Amino acid sequence: MNKFEITGDYMSYRPQIVDLTTASRNEEAGLYEFTMKLKDGTLCRAFYSNKPEWHMTSISRLQKTPCPICRKDFICKCMEKFAGDIHEQIMNDQLIEQAIK
Repeated sequence: MNKFEITGDYMSYRPQIVDLTTASRNEEAGLYEFTMKLKDGTLCRAFYSNKPEWHMTSISRLQKTPCPICRKDFICKCMEKFAGDIHEQIMNDQLIEQAIK
């Protein structure tokens, strides 16, 4: 099982991205930091590399509201379980291209 695979307890949560913005970038190294707002109001930060192709290297919840999954208001790793779904949405909807314009 890879670290981004969804397991039993998390199956009912479905993150939906409503906004993706570029927080920082290092174009020379191909590294990008994006912040995103999910439909449920959760704010997340995702790190991407575009070398050799776009792939997510890390994702975490910004701690402005409790986690919608475990309800903790401190650091948790719940969003890592949905990295695959979130990455798929970003790629399918071409959100990176829109965010880096």
